[in-house]
Amino acid sequence: MNTRALTLALVIAGFAMLMVYTYIEDQKAAMIRDFGTLSSVVVAKVDIQELDLIDDSKIEVKTVPENFLSPGHFKSIKDLENTIATVPIIKGEQITKPRVTYPGIKTGLSRQVSVGKRAVAINITERDAVGRLIKPGDRVDVLAGIDISQGARKDLQAIRTVLQDVLVLSTGMSMTNSIPIYGVETPKVIRTMNLNTYTTYNTITLELDPYDVQKLSFIQSFSGGSLSLSLRNNSDKEPVRLKATQIYDVLGDDAPAAKQFYSDKYSKENKNNGQ
Repeated sequence: MNTRALTLALVIAGFAMLMVYTYIEDQKAAMIRDFGTLSSVVVAKVDIQELDLIDDSKIEVKTVPENFLSPGHFKSIKDLENTIATVPIIKGEQITKPRVTYPGIKTGLSRQVSVGKRAVAINITERDAVGRLIKPGDRVDVLAGIDISQGARKDLQAIRTVLQDVLVLSTGMSMTNSIPIYGVETPKVIRTMNLNTYTTYNTITLELDPYDVQKLSFIQSFSGGSLSLSLRNNSDKEPVRLKATQIYDVLGDDAPAAKQFYSDKYSKENKNNGQ
């Protein structure tokens, strides 16, 4: 084996590697001189919609020259814990302070109401709202107690499902995109919430068509009927055809006797009243 040739080849290879290394370092120095040193910055991993909760599934950390950093940028994912986007952010864009905020009054409920819809609140009790286990983002049916006789005739009282598949925008002061969730570490600027966060409320705000808002308001104002909510699976969009439930439906086999009883009773009352 030609030791001299091998040595020469190794020297040439080493010199070439030195030249490559020197070239790379020169280019790096030139880039630092022109664009600044490399720095970490948080960017959108996917398209982020307005009012989306920001978490590590939507953002990532990349390294860019300092001159390419946007004002108000974030350097770590931890800096963005429990924030939401105030504007849409495109994949690859840097996350900056003007584009995020903490959930609260500033985010507002009105921004969560769909175009063409209205938000309307109703008073509820624990019995009316599935033990107050309904939370923002759930979907419910609305049932109303209708009594067109104002208590005079039980056979004219009925329970009717007046609305189906209605979006719950808020429960009390908790809105669809409001956080924190119990167990998530939050900054001191956000009030710590406990397990009763979603259960201590007396009102529920629903998203309805304007006509359905009128219907609900009429029931509450004039019919004297109470409202109840039944919780449905968010994926269940199929409307169900239901007739109103009257006392005869509840009585079952005893319904014919009850009908005869009420018929005789009201006939006698009408006769006594001269009708």
